[in-house]
Amino acid sequence: MPTCGLLKNNDFAFTPEDANLLVEAFEETLKALQLVNCDDPATMLVAERIIEVAKRGERDPQRLRSAVLASFRAMAH
Repeated sequence: MPTCGLLKNNDFAFTPEDANLLVEAFEETLKALQLVNCDDPATMLVAERIIEVAKRGERDPQRLRSAVLASFRAMAH
């Protein structure tokens, strides 16, 4: 699955190891939401949310994914 520019246009430096973890979380989150189109605004929202959570220090892909999914659920209610 493409990374859809996950780490482009972001003003925060991530190590290569961190970047790999963010991509893993991003791809797993997209799967959970059944998103496949990089042009879908929801896909870019997932990328933005992954980076937001990672900037606060989270690096665990499962917790990143859970945080993003929880934020989407909160928006739905």
